[in-house]
Amino acid sequence: QVQLVESGGGLVQAGGSLRLSCAASERTFSRYAMGWFRQAPGKEREFVAAINWSGGVTKYADDVKGRFAISRDNAKSTMYLQMNSLKFANTAVYYCVASPLPAVPGTGLGDFGSWGQGTQVTVSS
Repeated sequence: QVQLVESGGGLVQAGGSLRLSCAASERTFSRYAMGWFRQAPGKEREFVAAINWSGGVTKYADDVKGRFAISRDNAKSTMYLQMNSLKFANTAVYYCVASPLPAVPGTGLGDFGSWGQGTQVTVSS
């Protein structure tokens, strides 16, 4: 499994922005599709966004389309999630994930084999 470490979470006011980063341990980072999930208090873990191995294909949950942007820098083995116009409802622990395949997989938990420890994002209303 790929070791994944998230950073960039924190407290932000509604309407503000944050950028999450996910650093991967593998030199073969560029072979994998990557993504983000989140889990809000009392709710199930849900898909947020995913990106294929090259960064040329992305997929987003309907709730974040137009506000969040996923990207990756294969030379740095790092993936990003730029979050703009944040809402109180976006408060959650955000998890970085890696797929064993290069193409963007489905949006289910089982489509991704490696998970980070998560980073807390808190949006104040």
